[in-house]
Amino acid sequence: MTRRARRIGLPLLAATLLFSTPLAAQVATRPAIFPAPTDVALGTGTLTLGRTVSLVAAPGTDPATVALVERILKKGGVTTITPARRATRNPAQVQIVLGTTDAASVRDALAGTTPDTNAEGYTLTVAPLANTITLAGHDADGLFHAVQTLRQLVPHTTLPALTIRDHPAMPVRGTIEGFYGTPWTMAERERHLDFLATVKANTYVYSPKDDPFARARWRDPYPAATLTQLRALAVAAKRNHVDFVYAISPGPSVCFSAPADAQALDAKFDALRGIGVHRFYVALDDIEYKKWNCDADQATYGASGAAAAGKAQALLLNAVQASLTRRDPQAPPLIMVPTEYYDAKETPYKAALREYLDPKVVVQWTGTDVVPPAISIPDAKTATKAFGRKTLLWDNYPVNDYAQTTGRLLLAPYARREAGLSGELTGILSNPMNQEAPSRIAVTGVAAFAWNDRNYDPDLTQVFAARELAGGDPRATDALLTFFDTQHIAPTFGSQPWQEQAPRLHALLNHVRDTLANGDADARRAALADLVRAADDLAAAPDTIRAAVSDPTFAAQSRPWLDATALWGRALRQTAAGLTAASEASPAAAGYFATAGDLATQAATIQSIPGATRFDGPIKIADGVLDAFIAEAPKMVAPTSTR
Repeated sequence: MTRRARRIGLPLLAATLLFSTPLAAQVATRPAIFPAPTDVALGTGTLTLGRTVSLVAAPGTDPATVALVERILKKGGVTTITPARRATRNPAQVQIVLGTTDAASVRDALAGTTPDTNAEGYTLTVAPLANTITLAGHDADGLFHAVQTLRQLVPHTTLPALTIRDHPAMPVRGTIEGFYGTPWTMAERERHLDFLATVKANTYVYSPKDDPFARARWRDPYPAATLTQLRALAVAAKRNHVDFVYAISPGPSVCFSAPADAQALDAKFDALRGIGVHRFYVALDDIEYKKWNCDADQATYGASGAAAAGKAQALLLNAVQASLTRRDPQAPPLIMVPTEYYDAKETPYKAALREYLDPKVVVQWTGTDVVPPAISIPDAKTATKAFGRKTLLWDNYPVNDYAQTTGRLLLAPYARREAGLSGELTGILSNPMNQEAPSRIAVTGVAAFAWNDRNYDPDLTQVFAARELAGGDPRATDALLTFFDTQHIAPTFGSQPWQEQAPRLHALLNHVRDTLANGDADARRAALADLVRAADDLAAAPDTIRAAVSDPTFAAQSRPWLDATALWGRALRQTAAGLTAASEASPAAAGYFATAGDLATQAATIQSIPGATRFDGPIKIADGVLDAFIAEAPKMVAPTSTR
């Protein structure tokens, strides 16, 4: 096996073997689809797309969805797409039929296959004998999700016969831009909405803490220019079948009993409704809730305190919910995040909120802590009891706006959330990093878990996220996975992280340690050769990533981490050379180790991009793993005698 085959990774190698085998010898295997579909059944045979296809769109199909199918096919090598009004029973070329299942042409194309009937569900069939691919959505959203699955299948050009029935486990899946520090730009938000579509997410909450018109100046109307920008985001969200949710944070100054403040909330939401926003959110997190902002609240609710705050908040939110319903009877329910948004312990505040809050209002909850190390089904059940309804999880991962994340990108896969949480949550919203493009790695996992928590695999999803960012390039995918490993740690507000640092590199370095201590000469040489390859991969990964990633903003936003990784890789390469020289009793070892130390010192001084995150500081790369090994290496082999 070649070195490239060894390094390509099992999922990539399997895909390479599947789609490069000559057609006559090809055995169809189940394709890797992310998020994992609810049900996939393989049939017999394969279908090759070819250069020309006919496209049958059922009447009423969204033209934007049809256009997306055409772009996917052309990117997959189809050169001629012929529109057709109806499907042909035995077409000479591949035909693609798409629409919702209430269309006769779609039902006929399914040929007796029972379609998925869940909200946002879809059925996708590849029928070689009929030379037909059918995309059948239970609704328009489901059809759009079917197209995203087609996007993953088409690059292979030869598709196995199969039937996919699929739908999301959780109704709400996506992100909440709710971090402190530099908010995303409008361009970054639009790119993020495009990304959310690819992972079948359906919700984006606009809640940047640093938008003055949503927090400090919440009563003031938005400038016309800002409304124009928000309108463009709402249009982009609709195009991507993502609910654009506008959040306002009146808590620091609101007078709960003042009719004028309730009217100010109505006015703000009316303005947003006028530009195409139809779902709203009131955030009451991170405020002082045991003192009133106005004398009127003291007169209305009595002495300030947690229970009084819970009642006052609930009654204001009820009034907002009633107003939203009056203005738009079809409007989705209001979402709120309470002041006690973490843990599910019974408190006077939660009791009051549970007693008074309209049951239609959706409550967000961050889990067992602000940054929870794990969330179980019993945890969610306790939250359901505490808030009087199933909650919408606000998961503070991969957000990096707190001190423990200084110098870090959080790139570990989404993990330690229990399969089956879909039975106790209405959904999950990830709070991402200040860096939008790097956030997509973890958010891919959040979306995949929320879509199908019972069949979610964090490691396979991590490979998928890397491959998507690499544009399918195997070498770039490997480089990204190497880089992700150096940013695997996931801190909490405490001293212990909930995911370990650099597990792949750590395992290799421990193998080298153990082999140098206990192995024979051949084993030592083999272990040091592995170390050299790992050092080469680490040193080369940044340039490969910069050259090959499909979205250059990832490299731009990761710049200091990539710079530091290259230096740490060179330091590890010098360390490997030093260990090899020392093992051969060469006096050159000391020079290699000294150079490694100098490079490590340079790497450790690289700083984060000023102002990019809430806390600036030195970049951390596989800290506690790589730096420890480089510092320890000169002591692993006895020094060479100078006599």
